[in-house]
Amino acid sequence: MGTVALEGMEFFAYHGFYEEERKIGNKYSVDITVSLDITEAASTDDLQGTVNYEELYDIVRHEMLTPSRLLENIAYRIIDRTYEIYPELEWVEVQISKFNPPLGGICHKSTITLRK
Repeated sequence: MGTVALEGMEFFAYHGFYEEERKIGNKYSVDITVSLDITEAASTDDLQGTVNYEELYDIVRHEMLTPSRLLENIAYRIIDRTYEIYPELEWVEVQISKFNPPLGGICHKSTITLRK
């Protein structure tokens, strides 16, 4: 088994519990890690034995463009879509961070992590 990850993807998107967050938008960071048997890809140097980074990025980008009230919902959608394309995965983990969340004080980012 092995993992494939994309780390530090950044997006400007319109998510948030409060209506003004969905109007103003904010900067987000997303990491995705998938677990699967990559033995075939390692031994044959063939992309068919692993996941395509570009496809993973496109999944994340698409879901980040769809406004949501909760980061948990975005992560859930990313995971579900990833399994639709790669049903052979053992698990998928998504971490989403919102920079400067509106808390009334200083907070660099809020982060959620979902693994399924």
